[in-house]
Amino acid sequence: MTDWINTQRQHVEQQLAERLPADDSKLHQAMRYTCLQGGKRLRPLLVYAAGLSFGAEQQPLDTIAVAIELIHCYSLVHDDLPAMDDDDLRRGQPSCHKAFDEATAILVGDALQSLAFEQLSQPDAIPNQLTIINILAKASGSHGMAGGQSLDMLSNDSDTSIATLETIHQLKTGALFSAAMQMGALAATQCTPTQLDAINDASNHLGLAFQIRDDILDIESNEHTLGKSIGKDQAQHKATYPALLGLEESRNLLKTHLESAHSIIKTCTDKPFFDSVIHLLV
Repeated sequence: MTDWINTQRQHVEQQLAERLPADDSKLHQAMRYTCLQGGKRLRPLLVYAAGLSFGAEQQPLDTIAVAIELIHCYSLVHDDLPAMDDDDLRRGQPSCHKAFDEATAILVGDALQSLAFEQLSQPDAIPNQLTIINILAKASGSHGMAGGQSLDMLSNDSDTSIATLETIHQLKTGALFSAAMQMGALAATQCTPTQLDAINDASNHLGLAFQIRDDILDIESNEHTLGKSIGKDQAQHKATYPALLGLEESRNLLKTHLESAHSIIKTCTDKPFFDSVIHLLV
């Protein structure tokens, strides 16, 4: 299924390039710089995996995949700002506020968020339109990604429990993973409420697995491989899974979450698409 992953990644790159504003204004240049620098495209892949597992058509999945990647890219731009995580490197290139300036970076995030909902709100763009828009709005707001980032900025490794850390990452990371899988499934009218519940449960495990893996890589990998700054969590005494559990137990927990996600998904679909995405997190 590696070919499927590569094909879907190329496809979402093309969709992003076509749907981002193409004129040479500074803001639009910065938007394209931010979104077209590559990346894992995990959230679009989850959209496609869920949708294709239940028989969705390609066009609405493209729209949803682009929308959630625009939200993700906006969050990265704002996360990298000096007032937030203060990172100078993203996807192997200078962060948006370094390549342009802080004011432009703030506007890029604002504009990407608006563009995401513009994609979803076009007449007849997607099935279950209002439900899907509502899912993405909640997942990216104060009860989702933004709320998780707020809690993360307040956390440290001396007074944060595992339960609190899990809550942070269920919001900061898991909310968009859940949204991706739910929206993809809702683009397929064949998906039942029971299957949708299973998809949501599996997405919670995948979101936590992704964050645990990210925490481990911050210790064990390097800037060239990851394309972003490493070691900052330790230096800033941030609450992470390795800081609270140690590396070995963190690896075991990663494996447990991946196995749980795989088992849950197999209860509602026998299609292989999710297997490929899960393998990226091993």
